[in-house]
Amino acid sequence: MSSEQQHFKVSKHKEHLYVIKENISVVHPVYTNDPLNLYLILGSHSALLVDTGCGLFPLKPLVESLIQNRKLIVINTHTHWDHILGNEEFGEVYVHENEAKMISKHYNVSYFKDSPNEIVKIYEEQNFLIPPAKVIKTLKDGDLFTLGEIDVKVLHCPGHSPGSICLLTSKGELFTSDVAYYGDQFLPRLDKFPQVLDTLLKLIKLCKNQGIVEIYPSHRRYPCDKTLLTDLYNGIENIENLWDTKKVFDFFEAWQIDDDKFRYYISKE
Repeated sequence: MSSEQQHFKVSKHKEHLYVIKENISVVHPVYTNDPLNLYLILGSHSALLVDTGCGLFPLKPLVESLIQNRKLIVINTHTHWDHILGNEEFGEVYVHENEAKMISKHYNVSYFKDSPNEIVKIYEEQNFLIPPAKVIKTLKDGDLFTLGEIDVKVLHCPGHSPGSICLLTSKGELFTSDVAYYGDQFLPRLDKFPQVLDTLLKLIKLCKNQGIVEIYPSHRRYPCDKTLLTDLYNGIENIENLWDTKKVFDFFEAWQIDDDKFRYYISKE
């Protein structure tokens, strides 16, 4: 079996939903949120790919084998490296307007130069500058994609990053990307916590009002229920009480704080 075939793990979760998993720890062991979950939603005439992953091995042939003759729509939920480095394979990629500039040019991953893992030579061969997709299209809150018997609504959910989005399907599935998952949390500075909490509260209310019971994060286990959102909300709200326990984590230029459910990396910048 080739490296490409071993790298991606594909699960058919539902008739209309595939999960393509890859481990990000293969790039650098400092990342422990394995696996990264790329979701492929199939409608009757179109398919939607949620994120393009680490860009280590070809993703497009795998996606095309699953969608058959459907039109493909590709969305970046935000522009952190593990969600966008496969963009070059696809002719057109959607991203929230707040972060379009980030993926419109070569993406610098030189921070992986000192990784002990051999696989980063794939990035080195490109001088650690990963090319973008040829066409970048912007998203805003409320945008709707009709796939055929399934609609997907864009929800702007800033906090994890300025242009983070979640996706809500007409089947009641909420794809939270890195806005909420069980694993190491990457948070902005303390003064931006209100935005993070507002986003989580918005999603908690959405789940309650619309009876959403299935949440699909971009890392680690899936599906989750709304307890994920309340656990994360309560944890972040409590960080102030744990502030004296913080440690410096140089690789991420962040403060590290742990509680019984999450590890938080809080940006110093």
